[in-house]
Amino acid sequence: MQDTSKQYDAVIKTCRDLFINKMTDYGSAWRILRLPSLTDQIFIKAQRIRGLQQNDVRKVDEGEQSEFIGIINYCIMALIQLQKGVVEQPDIEVEEATVLYDEQVKITKQLMQDKNHDYGEAWRDMRVSSLTDLILQKLLRVKQIEDNSGKTIVSEGIDANYQDMINYAIFAMIHLTEQ
Repeated sequence: MQDTSKQYDAVIKTCRDLFINKMTDYGSAWRILRLPSLTDQIFIKAQRIRGLQQNDVRKVDEGEQSEFIGIINYCIMALIQLQKGVVEQPDIEVEEATVLYDEQVKITKQLMQDKNHDYGEAWRDMRVSSLTDLILQKLLRVKQIEDNSGKTIVSEGIDANYQDMINYAIFAMIHLTEQ
C-alpha cells in the first residue's frame, strides 16, 4: 500500500498545484457555485472522459488526465462548499483555500486507505473505463440526493460520494501514468 500512498500524493500534488495556480489567476470565484452547479461541472468532465474512451476521433487536444484532474478539484471544491456554505461573493484567499483543500484531501485519502485495506487494492485490476463509469454512477446518485434536498434514508450522503469520485479519479490517473 506504500506505493499507492506515494502515487496518490503525486496525483494530488499535480491537482493541488493547478488549484493554487487557478486560485491565483481567478481568486475564489468558485465559492459562489451551488452544489448542483459543481455536480454538473463534474458531470461534464466525466461525460467527456467517457466520450474520449468511446470515440476514435478527438476534436479538442486535451486527454483524459486533464479531465480527471478537473473532477478531483471540483469534488474538493464541492466538499469545501459543503463545509463552509455557498457565498454571494468570493471570500477566501489562496492561503485559506489551500488549507481547506489540504483538509479535504487528508480526510479523503484516509477513506481511500481504509477502503483499500478492506478491498485489497481491487482497483488495480479495474479498467479506467470502469472507474469512469463508477464516477458517472456516483454523479447520478448525487444528483438524486440533491433533488431530494440532500436527504437520504439509508444511503451515504453527498460528501461520501464526492470523496469516492476523488478516489476513483486518482486511481484512474495512477493507471494512466502506469500505461
